[in-house]
Amino acid sequence: MSEYTAISFAPVQGFIEKSRKLRDLFGASLILSYLSYRLVETASTSNLEVISPGCPNLQKGMPNRILLKGEREFSRNDVTNTLRKSWQEILNECRVWIEREVPPKEKYFWQQEWMRWGLYTWEIFWGHGDSIESAMKDLETRKLRRDWTAINWKGDSSSLTGTDAIAWPRLGLELSNPGRQLSDVEKDELKHPGRQLSDPEKAELKDFYQRLSCVLENLPPDGKPEGKFLDPNERLSIPELVKRLVTREDIAKSLGMETLPKKGDEQGFSDLIRMPKEGVGQWTGWFMGDGDKVGKKLQDIAKEQGDAGLKNFSEAMRDWGDKFMQDFPENLGRVVYAGGDDFLGIIYSSEPEKPPEPIDALEWLMGLPEEWKKHGQDINLSVGFVWAGHSIPQRDILQHCREAEKRAKNLGRDRVTIRVVFNSGQYVQWTCPWDYLHVLKDYRDRDGKTYSKWESEGKDPKLSPNWTHVYKDLAHLKNRHAISFNPKEEYPDDELALTLFQLYFEDRENLEKDWKHIVGDYPNPEQSKQIIYWISDLINVGWQLCSNISSL
Repeated sequence: MSEYTAISFAPVQGFIEKSRKLRDLFGASLILSYLSYRLVETASTSNLEVISPGCPNLQKGMPNRILLKGEREFSRNDVTNTLRKSWQEILNECRVWIEREVPPKEKYFWQQEWMRWGLYTWEIFWGHGDSIESAMKDLETRKLRRDWTAINWKGDSSSLTGTDAIAWPRLGLELSNPGRQLSDVEKDELKHPGRQLSDPEKAELKDFYQRLSCVLENLPPDGKPEGKFLDPNERLSIPELVKRLVTREDIAKSLGMETLPKKGDEQGFSDLIRMPKEGVGQWTGWFMGDGDKVGKKLQDIAKEQGDAGLKNFSEAMRDWGDKFMQDFPENLGRVVYAGGDDFLGIIYSSEPEKPPEPIDALEWLMGLPEEWKKHGQDINLSVGFVWAGHSIPQRDILQHCREAEKRAKNLGRDRVTIRVVFNSGQYVQWTCPWDYLHVLKDYRDRDGKTYSKWESEGKDPKLSPNWTHVYKDLAHLKNRHAISFNPKEEYPDDELALTLFQLYFEDRENLEKDWKHIVGDYPNPEQSKQIIYWISDLINVGWQLCSNISSL
């Protein structure tokens, strides 16, 4: 009798989000795909059939949800041992490479810290049953009983100890030889784990990162690295350093790991420079998408079509993800990962003096639904799109992406939330079904300028539709309290908001017929509030992305 095994592991999103640079995002994606690939590879050699993910020989974009079938189970110990061994091989390869290429002044004391990361980074989720449904249900049940062992690092958030400890030769010094006599400085470190480094320690730390940065770019120790892999002023933890190192082709190949995608005939990587030393930093677009109700879809396929249906679905989604990454316009940016039904990408320019235009990003976003349909599966898409200022930390941007995507799903799915995040950290956002996103193109300013006319005139930003008119009109009506945004008001009048919309967009009649689809099935008077908010959010976001003010 055939048995089914369902497997997953964590943290995935957290591992990706804790990334400082674009290269870290790629490194995290490569590692996660590699770990899933090794699990699938081990299962295949154990005479187990891989039902999902499809295309098991394609390592790139391999998702972490795995479903197996066979005469015997793929035990939880098998999963744990495979995942742990594969992760430890990555850590060991990176550690040995550093120790060989960057010899320390004294010796490395950090081996035990690397060992801890090898043992306690991942949490395994495993389910088993005599059917796909029972295996998946068992997996979800076991997720409720967390099997997690935390690392007993000393200190809370010190730069010397803890999960964010700086990786350098003296990391874990007090654990390297428990029997030896500690110096006064080392004893003080144990008493005050958050203390500042002494001047000699600072010099050693600085020297280590200088030499490591030079080696990564094949420069002499006293060279001036460009920071392609590592800026000499950066201070990384062990996992952050590993994410950076696996993007080196020699290290990746030694592990049998996928290398970074090529540009033309060359192995290249243009990092994201959001804050140049001189001039104005560039705004960038970040998009995170996910298929709607994929879990429910898989259950339905399993009941109606069985193993073959799940295989076909997974292969179609993975094939789409692979082509999506390869076909993404190089001049527009990069797709970091596309694991099938979920993906993450960035719209940016590798030349900071030529930043991407927000309207170009918006045009691509409007074409995404048609691109999504190419996989041929009956599944909708929700996306969070963030247009972010140059001073917003990358980790914060990724969090904004997740929140925007979650908002799109919570407000009805099959839609996109566009969030414009300013350097101050404040933001405006607008959530819209895909089939009404065209309203941004329908805007007509007081001078009769329209999107189509702007396109025919060569897309000169100075000639683009002037959203300032409608933006100022809305602000004036708000200040006079002619349009109410008071959440406590029970019966707000949406007539003026709709009139304003009619004046600039000329599509009031169609929108009024379809409000439940656009803002959700709210009862009156709540629906009137949502209509007002939707029009206001549209104007705020449109003013930022579609008007010529974005290029000034």
